[in-house]
Amino acid sequence: MIDIAPLALPATDADVRALAELLVDAVDAGAAVSFRAPLPLAHADDWWRTTLASLHLRAIVLVARDASGIVGSVQLHPAWAPNQPHRADITKLLVHRRCRRQGIARRLMEAIVDHAARADFRLLTLDTKRGDAADHLYQQLGWTRAGMIPAFALDADG
Repeated sequence: MIDIAPLALPATDADVRALAELLVDAVDAGAAVSFRAPLPLAHADDWWRTTLASLHLRAIVLVARDASGIVGSVQLHPAWAPNQPHRADITKLLVHRRCRRQGIARRLMEAIVDHAARADFRLLTLDTKRGDAADHLYQQLGWTRAGMIPAFALDADG
């Protein structure tokens, strides 16, 4: 049984640790989520603490939990520009390798889009690596590809 809900803030140390472990697992698995392997757990922990401490009031962090704890997450961050109060970015869709192929990523994306609509965000953007699992998921969910940028980022393995 997987429960998807907003992360309670301020986050507990246990939740931050679980999120850091989730991020390290994703990077180790080659996910294109802004980091390169190997990602030390302490760096992932610091990144989560900094991110959570600086969240915009309208930001949303959803987590997926099973009996073992946090197994997935996704974030929504409002656009910074004053002329874009209707826009937000979806970032860091993560699902632990031991829980993949169970529909958790799809459920997280559907939930974050629902939360975004209720928060009056009408334009959502995200980026992904062409051809990876997330790219295929976004296509299945009906996202519109706006373009491709060659050499945008290095792979997790460099």
